[in-house]
Amino acid sequence: MNGENNKRNRHSMRLKGYDYSEEGAYFVTIVTYNREMLFGKVVEGEMVLNEFGEIAKDEWLKTGEIRHNIEINEDEFCVMPNHFHGIIVISEDNGRDTARRVPTKFGKPVSNSLSIVIGAFKSAVTKRINQERNTPGVSVWQSRFYDHIIRDEKDYDNIVNYIYMNPSNWETDDEFDN
Repeated sequence: MNGENNKRNRHSMRLKGYDYSEEGAYFVTIVTYNREMLFGKVVEGEMVLNEFGEIAKDEWLKTGEIRHNIEINEDEFCVMPNHFHGIIVISEDNGRDTARRVPTKFGKPVSNSLSIVIGAFKSAVTKRINQERNTPGVSVWQSRFYDHIIRDEKDYDNIVNYIYMNPSNWETDDEFDN
């Protein structure tokens, strides 16, 4: 099977028919390429970021600063050794062209959608890390990401607790690879 066919046969992880540029809160998980322990290490239940982990943290916070319809809270994300968890809130953007909010045919990304924002974050982190380690073109992230639409306050509270507890639960995490 060639790469073209492989791409067409991939199963989308997005909720069919849902407009991911809609206002709402989303929980995302992004994993490093080959689950590389790239961002630091967990020591006694606390995440200790290295320079690449600091880049990921910095770019996540910038995501909320440079996009006026995106809210990022400092206590609602966690950079782990080989993955990232965060909550992103897409709020009303009065300057947005509403015609561009409707999903287009053939699965093309929608301006200010969750996929566009996460793609930009991943790209910025990759560019900075590859500049630091002088490795142009090397993948930092897996191509996809996991998302969950946060549906209510209880769901939100559970996810915030999960993010907060993630470093202390590292050794039982599916992404842990000793």
